[in-house]
Amino acid sequence: MAGALGNIKVLDLSRVLAGPYCTMILGDLGAEVLKVEAPGGSDDTRKWGPPFKNDVSAYYLSANRNKKAITVDLKSEEGIEIIKKLVTESDVIINNFKTGTMDRFGLGYDTLTQLNPRIVYCSITGFGETGPDRNMPGYDFIIQAMSGLMSITGTKESGPQKSGVAIVDVLTGLYACIGIQAALLERVQSGQGQKLDISLYDSAVSALVNIGSNYLMAEKVPTALGNIHANIVPYQTFETLDGEMVIAVGNDNQFKALCDVLEKPEYAKNALFQTNPSRVENRAELVPLLQKVLLTKETAYWQEQCRNNNIPSGPIQSLNDVVNDKQLQSRNMFITQDHPTAGPIKMIGSPLKLSRTPVQMKYHPPNPGEHNEEIMNRLGMNQPTN
Repeated sequence: MAGALGNIKVLDLSRVLAGPYCTMILGDLGAEVLKVEAPGGSDDTRKWGPPFKNDVSAYYLSANRNKKAITVDLKSEEGIEIIKKLVTESDVIINNFKTGTMDRFGLGYDTLTQLNPRIVYCSITGFGETGPDRNMPGYDFIIQAMSGLMSITGTKESGPQKSGVAIVDVLTGLYACIGIQAALLERVQSGQGQKLDISLYDSAVSALVNIGSNYLMAEKVPTALGNIHANIVPYQTFETLDGEMVIAVGNDNQFKALCDVLEKPEYAKNALFQTNPSRVENRAELVPLLQKVLLTKETAYWQEQCRNNNIPSGPIQSLNDVVNDKQLQSRNMFITQDHPTAGPIKMIGSPLKLSRTPVQMKYHPPNPGEHNEEIMNRLGMNQPTN
């Protein structure tokens, strides 16, 4: 069965994470993705490790399944002609070179749209292709710092903290994927492609959501609250007799249910705590009261009580716990693929569950230039002189 995007061809000139993550999702959905690297392989993540398995990086494997791969020298006329030939048969081209690089190669949007007016051209950069910072290099960590995300992550004691994963790259990859699919849908009506200018900086700022909105309304600079929510109480981590857990009370009925579970129904009747705004105002008084009770029993006990009473909660799990979680296993969120160099590799599965056109894991993350011969034969061209 063809995937949902089974008729779409994607030419992927991106590397590291944001672009490859985007194209992996498109590939999971059935698109034919062709990964282009310089001779020998130029995706930096191939060398980011350990861990490695038979010299194959786990980092690279995480964002490059469901792709084929060719190597092309973009500094040569021969290489540029190969890309132009591929553009004529592609629906999407994506790159994450610095602003202006594709134009210097002779592969800018104005050039490629002349070759294929239906091409959807997606450019991912640190700061976008306009504005005073358009030529600055952008990396996830830098953007987390500049966007305000780090200023609201961590605690007063820890100082600003980055996310445990390159979350801005992931968000930008998702935005790029959404934009590409929107442009493909619009093309059905207009018959024309268009250019997408996606930046890590824009994507990170968009992810400020309610915290950003709070500032725009009140003009009060937010501070890092650690595991405490700025607008909801109680919505944070709590210590138990044997560990920690999260309790995320989203409304007044859930708070009443929590008080009943804690055998402290009087808290829900206290005027200081009856509504969420009042609980936020009186956070310093309420949280220690809840914490004192929660310290009396184990996490598993409180988790069961919360679950039985529809109170959102969860234990803080290690990755070992996550991989062995029966819920995730039942959802096929961990898969195994065979790789010609690394052998069997374990990978995180796709969260996309489509009923008629399910995600398929057709191709392993490719070695550099693994499909040179196949693709060049298809184009009717000679092998590049790499």
